Amino acid sequence: MPKTIIPLAGSMAKSGLFSGKLAFSDGVKVSPGEMVFVTGQLAFDEERELVGKGDIRVQTRQVLENVKSVLGRAGATFQDIVRVTIFIKEMKQFREIHDVRLEFFSGDNLPASTMVEVNAFTHDDALIEIEAIAVIDS
Repeated sequence: MPKTIIPLAGSMAKSGLFSGKLAFSDGVKVSPGEMVFVTGQLAFDEERELVGKGDIRVQTRQVLENVKSVLGRAGATFQDIVRVTIFIKEMKQFREIHDVRLEFFSGDNLPASTMVEVNAFTHDDALIEIEAIAVIDS
């Protein structure tokens, strides 16, 4: 699938919470292909138990592993993701979340992204939920 990444025009901030390398681009242009819409994923393990209570890094990693599993079942990979929406409990965890995201998203293949702080999830101990859109060659 032909895909063009529109890189960030610069960093979000010179210092502080929103500075440093980020795991997204300003936009992604794709040619037609099959689309995969990944439902918002929480940090559930195979037994449907929430992992990483109180630990945003552990929960982010598990959520991204869950996204990876859904993508795999659809014949897609993280390289096919063009957009993610991240819902978090505390914006102050922005840097920690991006540090983990950079383990899954890399190089010049960074998706368009929105991060929103929310006050509740469907599980009381959840700290993050991620949904994704991927486009694969048809």
